[in-house]
Amino acid sequence: MSGVIEARNLYRFFHAGDDETLALQGISLVVEPGELIAVTGPSGSGKSTLLACLAGLDEPDGGSVSVDGTRISRRPEEERARMRGARIGMLFQQANLVGHLSVADNIALAQRMSDGSSSADWRQQVLERCGIEHRASARPSQLSGGELARAGLAVALANDPPVILADEPTGELDSVTASHVLALLRERAAAGAGVLIVTHNPEVATAVDREIHLLDGRVEV
Repeated sequence: MSGVIEARNLYRFFHAGDDETLALQGISLVVEPGELIAVTGPSGSGKSTLLACLAGLDEPDGGSVSVDGTRISRRPEEERARMRGARIGMLFQQANLVGHLSVADNIALAQRMSDGSSSADWRQQVLERCGIEHRASARPSQLSGGELARAGLAVALANDPPVILADEPTGELDSVTASHVLALLRERAAAGAGVLIVTHNPEVATAVDREIHLLDGRVEV
């Protein structure tokens, strides 16, 4: 297998007293450059756990994850955080913004947290590409829901990452804004990024290159 993100035989267990929950049961997947993928499945199927393991926010109990050719799992959190900052753009349903910073400063912060240098020119390009340049000096509390979504996407794109992981990016948006966010994710895939979206939205699932459906912690074939 080869791709910008690869998961091999991922297992994740959670314990509560004597009870054991098998959140992931041997999941393998590859996201190729230029590919837009949707991960779907009912609540409790393992979608959020899978996303956390792919992003290096959680460690699998078995298996491994590689991002852009480098293993991110089984590393100290400091190394995983550095890899996330440089190679993974994360887009959350609740925007990934620091409340006391402006939109532009949130993007600059994401740039400083990566291995790359902060570029004001690229920052402006990202603001314009996401249609949020007119609100660059605004704080998150001053933004509408649609503006928050676009600002969160701008932060995810701050370092032009080869991988974008999005958690229900259209979940709380009106249809027009949702279409715009999905179009921007499609644009990044067309530019060569690997984009993986966790979604319950059937319209999103039909608009991607490939759908991966989870059920009880496994890929349903």
